[in-house]
Amino acid sequence: MLFPKRHSLLKTFAITFLFFAILIRVCLYFFSIKLIDFSILNFIKIFAIGFFYDIGSLTYFLALYVVYLLIIPAKLHGSKLDKIITNFAYGLFLFVIIFSFLAEIPFWQEYQRRFNFIAVDYLLYTYEVVENIHQTFPIPLLIGVIFLILFLSIRYAKHKNAYNNTFQNSDSFKAKLIPSSIIITILILFHFNIKNTQAEVFDNVNENELAKSGLYSFFAAYKSNELNFKDFYQTIDSSENYTILRNKITAENDSLLSDSKDIIRFTRNNGKEQKPNVIFIGLESLNARFMPSFSNNENWAIAIDSLANKSIFFTNLFATGTRTIRGMEAITLAIPPTPGRSIVKRKSNHNLFTIGEIFKQKGYTRTFMYGGDGHFDNMTNYFSYNGFDIIDRKKSHRINTKLPTKRTRIEDNEVTFENAWAACDGDLYNKLLKYADQQHKTKQPFFNFVMTSSNHQPYTFPKGVINSDENTRENAIKYTDKTFKEFFEKAKTKPWFKNTVFVVMADHCCYSAGRTEINVENHHIPAYIFNLKNEKPRQIDKLSSQIDIFPTLFGYLNWSYENKLFGKDISKMSLEEERAFVGNHRKVGLLKPNKLLILDTQKQHTTYYWNKEKNKLTKTKTDSILLKETIAYYQSAYELFKNGGLKIASEK
Repeated sequence: MLFPKRHSLLKTFAITFLFFAILIRVCLYFFSIKLIDFSILNFIKIFAIGFFYDIGSLTYFLALYVVYLLIIPAKLHGSKLDKIITNFAYGLFLFVIIFSFLAEIPFWQEYQRRFNFIAVDYLLYTYEVVENIHQTFPIPLLIGVIFLILFLSIRYAKHKNAYNNTFQNSDSFKAKLIPSSIIITILILFHFNIKNTQAEVFDNVNENELAKSGLYSFFAAYKSNELNFKDFYQTIDSSENYTILRNKITAENDSLLSDSKDIIRFTRNNGKEQKPNVIFIGLESLNARFMPSFSNNENWAIAIDSLANKSIFFTNLFATGTRTIRGMEAITLAIPPTPGRSIVKRKSNHNLFTIGEIFKQKGYTRTFMYGGDGHFDNMTNYFSYNGFDIIDRKKSHRINTKLPTKRTRIEDNEVTFENAWAACDGDLYNKLLKYADQQHKTKQPFFNFVMTSSNHQPYTFPKGVINSDENTRENAIKYTDKTFKEFFEKAKTKPWFKNTVFVVMADHCCYSAGRTEINVENHHIPAYIFNLKNEKPRQIDKLSSQIDIFPTLFGYLNWSYENKLFGKDISKMSLEEERAFVGNHRKVGLLKPNKLLILDTQKQHTTYYWNKEKNKLTKTKTDSILLKETIAYYQSAYELFKNGGLKIASEK
């Protein structure tokens, strides 16, 4: 017999694990039925590949217990110590798998993905995650469901006499050796030879994700949060790489200041320099299609749209990624997204040449303002060690007294409503108004980077502000829109308003997953510059990226400055220069007016023809020039960050 009596509980656990793994895959499959290309063959392949990965994931749990079973002599079978260890381990492992399987459902509903690097990041922020779960699902009910399933699973094991058989036997070492060897061999082979990406055999990203195991995906993401570009992606010769890059990012009004592998240059803009205050407002998860200007029938963001039409409105601009910190990286560093985690969360991200350095050159104060605890996603450290003062809702146990810049707390008496993530947008805007009043008195121009949060799950907001109190995405956007309108109504009464320029842009879109590897439509975001002197409102339809907004603002202000930015002035772009950068954790792409080239791991790439009107991507032949251009952008971004090329010159 392959499994002796001593392994009865182990066998029962394996059956329970595989049952839940298959059940969750079935649930996720039906959740995604509208997003997949259904066929009987693909259905069979998804579940066959999925079962293979489930077996591999299972062995990680079994190996721990099978070693214990192997080394404990027969005379100790059923002893008090044996029962304590076995009962504890079985209950703990069951709890872990039940919790993780249940957690996959809301994670999938939010991201249409198995656990990935986002789940790894969230694990580090227990307070925010637990509070978010609590505000999305009733915690007592959730715990009750987990313990009910746990209870039923243990009852099933007892019904199969698994406990009695495990404790009441005299199986020898030899009898236990065969199953133990098989399990450990499978684990070793799986661990050292199988990669998560090998499950991706479908053209449809949702089918690829369904074929994976959530638990295995989690640990694969943990191991690969930083990807070595040269190990995983196609590269080109270093000298050719920088030749291409320098040619692509250098505008007519730029002068390169180095002939080495660097991008430092001097940007000259003619005319008298203007130095208004600048307030950047980052709109959490706001898709362009939520606005009437983009033919949206729901009209959720009316006030945001109304102001856009009184501004320099960039109607064809795309977010680089699918998370807030990816947007922050793009906006502050004006850099394409490097594979893996955002630079905001990486080591060696201090003293970088951000847009804040240019504001510093022009005599501005710089402040990052967020309604939550900036400890989350390393935002406080990133902004502070790059020269920004911090205003946030810091928790007392997370105060970093060694920060190089000033940190101010949004006090309890300044908060009328907050959820797991942050104080509501209305409270944040009120703090901004109060702080801007103080800044105005100093007579020094200020740059404030403000990040909102109310349009984020669990979509909670103060009651009575809009017509409905139901916690839905639609209502969260309507609340975001109303507080945005109220902020500008108040701001217009302030003495600093006439001399303040507002840059408004989303950090990324919601619903960032889709049918294809990268859903282009779900990177399309609103962006505009409001209250510029001597500039009439107009729409600019050039294809552009988040990384271009501040170089464009600096052009309108007639600033001349040294910089290391990849971004370009959109107002000066020619048709040939139009492009945008889009990516997720592993795949990065260069978007042209009718093409998208995606770089993927295993040194692969794919080129698509992009039909913008239908948001349809069709595979097409790769243009070698476009391929080299794409590689040059991303290879250079990776290299410059790793070798210190993005540091302030004196800090390299």
